[in-house]
Amino acid sequence: MLSVLIETRNDEEALARTLASLVGGAVEGVVREVIVCDRGSTDQTHYVAEHAGCHYLADGGIAAGVAQAKGDWLLLLEPGARLADGWIDDVLQHVGKLTMAARFSRSRKDRAPFLSRVFTGGRALAQGLLITKRQAATLSKSARDAEAVARGLATKLLAAEILVAPPKK
Repeated sequence: MLSVLIETRNDEEALARTLASLVGGAVEGVVREVIVCDRGSTDQTHYVAEHAGCHYLADGGIAAGVAQAKGDWLLLLEPGARLADGWIDDVLQHVGKLTMAARFSRSRKDRAPFLSRVFTGGRALAQGLLITKRQAATLSKSARDAEAVARGLATKLLAAEILVAPPKK
């Protein structure tokens, strides 16, 4: 049903945290597959992905991941992002009735102050992106990475929460 794509680069620990939050979705049959699109990691990212049963793509970036995905809907996440309990029901409800892309609500636990959010610009993929495979395929043709796919899209905000990945140093 849902293919999860995670673009990584030296993110072994962050990837493990994200994959742990997806276990419930895999058990419920909502997560069909997880594809890790690597961008030149030199750490143990590939071992984490392979031991968790993910498809690991060393080349091709997000476009290759979108092309390989089997699900009609894709969930793009940053390594380190964690979906909060209850995300499965909101995602199923959304994909059952809409074709518009969606993002998760930022968790109340890690919400930055308002002015900080306004002036830091933010990352387009910070709140994840739930998108149809058809739309992702079109966008990924001209995008260099997952962040570029997520940037500038009109999206619906889901009630389900996400704990945003900390910014990379």
